[in-house]
Amino acid sequence: MSVNVTRLASGITVITDQMPHLHTASLGVWVGSGSRDEKSDEHGISHLLEHMAFKGTSRRTARQIAEEIEAVGGDLNAATSIETTAYYARVLETDVPLALDVLSDILSNPTFDPEELHREQNVIVQEIGATEDAPDDLVFDRLQETSFPGQPVGRSILGTPETVRSFNGKRLRAYLGRNYRAPDMVIAAAGAVDHGMIVAETERRFASFAEPAAPQPEAAKFVGGVRIESRDLEQVHIALALEGLPQRDPDLYALQIFTNALGGGMSSRLFQEVREIRGLCYSIYAFHAPYSDTGLFGLYAGTDASDAPELMRVVVDQIAQAAENLNETEVARAKSQMKTGLLMALESSGARAEQLARQMLAYGRPIPLDEIVGKIEAVTVERAQAAGRALIRRGRPAIAALGPAGLESAAAIAETLVRRAA
Repeated sequence: MSVNVTRLASGITVITDQMPHLHTASLGVWVGSGSRDEKSDEHGISHLLEHMAFKGTSRRTARQIAEEIEAVGGDLNAATSIETTAYYARVLETDVPLALDVLSDILSNPTFDPEELHREQNVIVQEIGATEDAPDDLVFDRLQETSFPGQPVGRSILGTPETVRSFNGKRLRAYLGRNYRAPDMVIAAAGAVDHGMIVAETERRFASFAEPAAPQPEAAKFVGGVRIESRDLEQVHIALALEGLPQRDPDLYALQIFTNALGGGMSSRLFQEVREIRGLCYSIYAFHAPYSDTGLFGLYAGTDASDAPELMRVVVDQIAQAAENLNETEVARAKSQMKTGLLMALESSGARAEQLARQMLAYGRPIPLDEIVGKIEAVTVERAQAAGRALIRRGRPAIAALGPAGLESAAAIAETLVRRAA
């Protein structure tokens, strides 16, 4: 195994995977802090901080940050999620020190210039508006809010125009200081990398983060319910969620296999029954998102308003039936999909670095491929069925729907899922 791990005295973890056939490297900083770490008056600050990190430091202007990386042909980006924020770059192997310098600079020395802040607040307000105009994206925000109402984990990552405009440099700096701490940070790199060099550079450049771990976020509680928004749309966009499993649950792989067999591809039960046989939609799929202390099983479909009740009846039937009669062929196919996805990810240095960082944040160690494959292979048909039964017995579902009026009947049908399993 080509993976090396070093935990620095500060608490930061450095993990690298040398891929000798490459001449480029993907590297970044992953922070175990995201939108669920926001206080009630901080909605959207995690995402705003991610944007503002690129808008100037005490050493570089916003333009210089972009130009220095692109002058060597590299690229620089970032992403905020519910539980993590990542800042990453891809460069030639000779430019890894430059990338580490830029990444450390934007996190250690941001200026939060008021003019830059005002401009970036406007940019994010435009991003919020774009989401509002994309119902197939917006429905997932509504689903998250319905699943975890009144909780940080249930709020949209982007925030609202009002909350985003309310933040100033002082509040951004306070949030950064509270949540960006060495024990919650991973420097991950894959490709043409030298582990010793990255360790030495990290020790030198990230020393300012040597603080105790950040406070734990509020525990999540899946509640469920119904949220219907009447909109003048050609299609109904409907999503359903059930309480899933946390990242470290021993039944996670069984539930992932159940999810894949149910709605993970063109051969899945939902795609075949709802689209191919009945022609009720163009797009339908299921997914499972594990968090540190809970999870979210969900499915999405877009359909004509007149077909929504029938579609939901078929969906409820398929979920309930899969929990009872999922077969060996379906489980084997789902296993193959998962294993192939893992192997394909190994071909990309960026995906590999991200995978390693997430494993360190979730498990505290890199998980060897053989171990993951072994856990996938260990899932039996009976365990996959049991994971499905446990899923639909766990409590009331969450339903979110956007579209023409009259969606209440489809939502009511979705709520019968748990009653059928009782």
